[in-house]
Amino acid sequence: MSIPALGLGTFRLKDDVVIASVKTALELGYRTIDTAQIYENEAAIGQAIIESGIPRKDLYITTKIWIENLSKDKLIPSLKKSLSDLQTHYVDLTLIHWPSPNDAVSVEEFMQALLEAKKLGLTREIGISNFTIPLMKQAIATVGIENIATHQIELSPYLQNNKVVNFAKENGIHITSYMTLAYGKALKDNVIQSIAEKHGATPAQVILAWAMEKGYSVIPSSTKRENLASNLLSVNIKLDSEDKKAIDSLDNNDRLVNPEGLAPNWD
Repeated sequence: MSIPALGLGTFRLKDDVVIASVKTALELGYRTIDTAQIYENEAAIGQAIIESGIPRKDLYITTKIWIENLSKDKLIPSLKKSLSDLQTHYVDLTLIHWPSPNDAVSVEEFMQALLEAKKLGLTREIGISNFTIPLMKQAIATVGIENIATHQIELSPYLQNNKVVNFAKENGIHITSYMTLAYGKALKDNVIQSIAEKHGATPAQVILAWAMEKGYSVIPSSTKRENLASNLLSVNIKLDSEDKKAIDSLDNNDRLVNPEGLAPNWD
């Protein structure tokens, strides 16, 4: 199975807000939804999916295991709770959201538990998120490259994460980019705005197209119908080599997601 190129992110969206976002997105044609246990919105998303009437087989749903549920005795029960909240018998992809702080639960323990969840049919694919290269090596050693469907990382024009991306590529691991628009900061960039003007596109469309043309999946979120519709059209934007070079040159290691006590020692 392959990870869809464009999906709907739901970080920071809860209750009626996430229900409206998901239902609008599904109505517009989105079929990929990204959530996580810590977002506390799985039940609301489950409700939105049921109310949308879209058949489950037509959807690609991702969730992520929170750090409190990484131990082998908690991971599978926590995933079953996520499935119950999402009102589905399986998810398409389950990620380890963050590596265990201070290695409280070993990579070997939680990756083995995650692989067991896959074998049980609770999730069709498994993967990782926010891992460094040393942690990726441990994950690969535990479950094999063939069982790591994607690595979801913060990646934007300002944080291109090339060391991690290159290691993942060398090992055949797909990249999913989150925070691709840099919390909206990149939308105001003069370079991106001029490329958008050139293509008759929005800055968001240009950034998402840039990431997808690199082979990454993207999961932007929005509560506005016009933005959801506009983001969906980014798959039609074709950037030339000059555009790509110009965006590549914006990299300045500007990391926005770096929670104290949770983030690993980044590469």
